[in-house]
Amino acid sequence: MNRYVILGTAGHIDHGKSALVKALTGTDPDRLKEEKERGITIDLGFADLAYPGGLKVGIVDVPGHERLIKNMLAGAGGIDIVLMVIAADEGIMPQSREHLDICNLLKVKRGLIVINKSDLVEQDWIELVKDEVGKFVQGTFLEGAEMVAVSSKTGHNIDLLKEKIEELALHVEPKSVNGVFRLPVDRIFTLKGFGTVITGTAISGSISVDKPVEILPRGLKTKVRGLQSHGESLKTAYAGQRVAINLQGVSKDEVQRGDVITVPDKIRTTYVIDADLSMLGDTSLSALKSRNLVHFHTGTTELVGRIIIYGRDELKPGDKAYCQFRFKDPIAVMSGDRYIIRKFSPLVTIGGGSILDTTPGRRRRDERVKDLEILEQGSLKEKLSLKIRQSGLNGITQDELIGWIKAEIPDIRAEVNALIKEGLAISCEGCIIHKDPSDDFAKKAISAVGGFHKNNPLKPGMSKEDLRAVFTGLDQKLFEAMLDRVDQIVIEKELLRLKTFRISLSEDKKVLKDKMLKVLEQAEFQPPSKDELAVAVSIKPQEAGELLKIMASEKSLVRINDSLYIPMSNYTKMIDGLKSFFSAKSEMTVGEFRDILKTSRKYALPFLEYLDSNKITLRVGEVRKFLKKQP
Repeated sequence: MNRYVILGTAGHIDHGKSALVKALTGTDPDRLKEEKERGITIDLGFADLAYPGGLKVGIVDVPGHERLIKNMLAGAGGIDIVLMVIAADEGIMPQSREHLDICNLLKVKRGLIVINKSDLVEQDWIELVKDEVGKFVQGTFLEGAEMVAVSSKTGHNIDLLKEKIEELALHVEPKSVNGVFRLPVDRIFTLKGFGTVITGTAISGSISVDKPVEILPRGLKTKVRGLQSHGESLKTAYAGQRVAINLQGVSKDEVQRGDVITVPDKIRTTYVIDADLSMLGDTSLSALKSRNLVHFHTGTTELVGRIIIYGRDELKPGDKAYCQFRFKDPIAVMSGDRYIIRKFSPLVTIGGGSILDTTPGRRRRDERVKDLEILEQGSLKEKLSLKIRQSGLNGITQDELIGWIKAEIPDIRAEVNALIKEGLAISCEGCIIHKDPSDDFAKKAISAVGGFHKNNPLKPGMSKEDLRAVFTGLDQKLFEAMLDRVDQIVIEKELLRLKTFRISLSEDKKVLKDKMLKVLEQAEFQPPSKDELAVAVSIKPQEAGELLKIMASEKSLVRINDSLYIPMSNYTKMIDGLKSFFSAKSEMTVGEFRDILKTSRKYALPFLEYLDSNKITLRVGEVRKFLKKQP
């Protein structure tokens, strides 16, 4: 099985990084005409080393000049191993220090130290340089790393260096092939007959020919026409490979260095991120003040952002803090990505850290530090639980979680399922909602319905719309689904009541009910309207309406429409009359129905409309048929 590892060079200008890459691979990484003419590396260069057994090491050669650090940073984001190249005749120089600082801040874990140009000095001098370098790398990821003295010119120890690279590469932890595919773009060019081609290091996931992709942050969607890695055509490219992607229907002007190629509709772009920050300990650097502008680098992206330092006004060399970066332009990143910051002016590297939250939202001060500590130090499960809780009642989808945090997709799904199984989250209408806002919804809904009962003791329940108004901004489907989960609330069509609620009438109300029922029974099939009934028993129409609804819910009355009610005894007479009529005939006219009830057309029509709507009768033209269905 193939293994893919990315090796990056680091070191001062003119220490022989590109010559070393050519000696190792036979490929000159300096591809630009200007690089050939001036003899220095200006932009990123690429080559590869293939070993028996399927190990493939892609090499990113970075420029060493201080003015080209931003180009160096564009190549440093995806590297697994660093070759720190130091010329034997010059020793440690300014960009040796800055490159080491950058790799340290990016949390590169492995590296080799190459003392290059060994042919220019005596062996004793090489030993002195090694001693100097050993002290230089103390306290960094290169402390204790092997040092190999080589000469790119004579080939001295080049084969030994290849062996050391292989040994180190075999112990590199593979990049996540089960994560979201992401490839930060570092080069864009066109090929005749093919169109636009971009290159970069795939930092997670995999992608295949003909699969859809999205170019972030602009959100341009397209398809993969072709894939190559170091000149070899591929059907599928995996994390850890240097990849060239031929994009369908995209012009060269529509893509730029810093864009990210990913799968569609997974990663959200953002203008604000929360992060942890470690300042370099170089005491020659000045303090960084809150609200300063800085140059922010992650992957191949560089943009200017304003830093807000949490809990402090400034940071001095060696300090650590949580902070927020606010950008004018959108950025496509995930929680867990590393970043570097440089001073706005003069351009020097001052610190870096890890992106903690790409959708921070507003937090109370007392919550902020606790949340950020979880995002920095917590387990994947704890981080997901926090993000689900922060998403509130509207919840968050699994796809949104997958596009939020840098992790294996199966691991994210497993942890979300574990949270649901443990009762710490629920799945509702395709969203994951934390237990806390779910419980808050139930408490708030019960309180609102209970309050309605207290203020409206004669009403059978609160309307759904009135309750929904309590939860502003909550999706309608989600509201309905959440309401279904509240056991203490009974849903009766559009009305809501507590399970424990019963309409409690005073003695005078009971007397009024009896009076109204007697009036309606005596009226038979010419019942007074609600307003007429109110006059008959000397109460207000609103009170009459409330009592009528109560009586209908108790089944002592049947509601014909909002104004007409008949006693259950009269309703039974009506149904019995229909049965008797239809036992002899198959059709009934309005006039015949009027005669059955011994009433007028004024009352017969609303009764028939009620019977039709309840599927007891069926209107066919000007006649009715009996469906024999009773409520």
